[in-house]
Parts: sequence; structure tokens; C-alpha cells
Amino acid sequence: MSDKGVQTEKIVEIRNLVKDYGGRGFQTRVLKGIDLTVYSDDFIAIMGPSGSGKTTLLNILSSVDKPTLGDVLLDGQDITRLSNRELSRLRRDKIGFIFQDYNLLDTMSLKDNIALPLTLNGVSGKECSRRVEELAAMFGLREHLEKYPYQLSGGQKQRGAACRALITEPEIIFADEPTGVLDSKSGKDLLDALRRVNDEGKATILMVTHDAYCASYAKDVYILSDGAMKCRITRGGNRKEFYDRIMETQVSMGGDFT
Repeated sequence: MSDKGVQTEKIVEIRNLVKDYGGRGFQTRVLKGIDLTVYSDDFIAIMGPSGSGKTTLLNILSSVDKPTLGDVLLDGQDITRLSNRELSRLRRDKIGFIFQDYNLLDTMSLKDNIALPLTLNGVSGKECSRRVEELAAMFGLREHLEKYPYQLSGGQKQRGAACRALITEPEIIFADEPTGVLDSKSGKDLLDALRRVNDEGKATILMVTHDAYCASYAKDVYILSDGAMKCRITRGGNRKEFYDRIMETQVSMGGDFT
């Protein structure tokens, strides 16, 4: 379901992904043979009704959970066969996360929160500052860098969390309902910034969302239902036209994905 006219570097590839929960005789199959390839210039949104397997899929792709069957390749490595130490190194070097609830540390300034992954990796203070300034400018946060999380709005905190996810220049960003707790303007500001970094080639993004407006910022939307990929919608015209097509597909599949 991921063939492209112009091939770019594969970042993530999953083959026949199956995930079961429960014990013998009482198993529930949550994912039913998923195939997906994510390329280096992709911005993908995965949508689906509650219980469709979106979060399970994201957890497996981001190495938080393991599949029952199937292969998960990140940058050519099958992460299902890595040791815990190798997984920790992979998460540190190749993956960035944006969570719904920010996960910023209250005792650190925004600047220090953003720089934290580099600091833990022993990167010099000068290089940390350079990267923080670059990302803060891109996300409209330069005047807020010395503030603490309690002094920031929800949108500013989430944009700061996005900067922290990007600071190590990972292979891919995984975003779990990144606008879920934001008001409409803050959500738009975050999505505009994420689309800009993707357009400039600074980030490959895979985002799980229930919101068609949020999904319309992606380049491709995959609809997951009952543990299987049902269709892919590819952006062709402007974002409004893409949003309308996402909504039409959502309605045809039974309405609200919340």
C-alpha cells in the first residue's frame, strides 16, 4: 500500500504485522497482517475508529511494544530482533517522540528541556545552543526559551516538545495525537510548523490522530479499521480539498473516528 512513483530512502518497513493480546484460548487479534513502508520524505497520518489498532501500531513501530508476528525494519534493522541495549540506542539516535501531554520537566527552562537529549548524549554546550536556537526560531519560541513550562501556554509547550523530538535529528518522528489537548489556533501553529520541517526535509513524520483536520496536514492518510489497513488517501490538491476527501472517506466508513 505504499508504492511511490519516485522512490526515496526507506525509513520504516513493516511486513505482515500481527498483534494478539490475551492468553491461550482467549486471544484478541488487534492487528491483522499490516504492511506499510515509510519513506524519508513522508508525512503520514494514521486514522481509524476507537479500537482499530492505531495506538498499538504506533507502539510497535516506535519499539515500545513487540508484534506477535511480522517484521519491523527501521533504517534496515529488524527492531524485533534487537536486544534491550540495542533498542535503547536506536530510540536515542533514530527516533523522536511527540506525546499528547508534552512530558516537559517543570524544573528546567524550555531551552534546557529542548536540549536535554543532546546534553545526555554529551554534546557540547555550544552545539546544543546552536541547535536549540535554530529549532526555536522555526517553531516561534525564541522569546520563550528562558521560561519554565508553567509559564507557557499549551501550544508553546507542545511546540517545545516537538523541538525536543527534533533536536537529535532522528530518522523519524512518531506523534501520538499531538493536537489532542490543544485549542484550534495552537493546534494549527503546531501543524504548520511540523509541515514546514517536513517540507524542508528535516523530518519524516508518522502521526496517529482521530482528527480529519489534523490529518489533512499530512501527505498521505491511511485508514485503519478492525486491525487492517482499509485504504490510503493521497494529497493531490490543496489542504481544504484533501480535508474534504478525508471526511468523505470517514463518513463512508461509518462516521466519527473519535
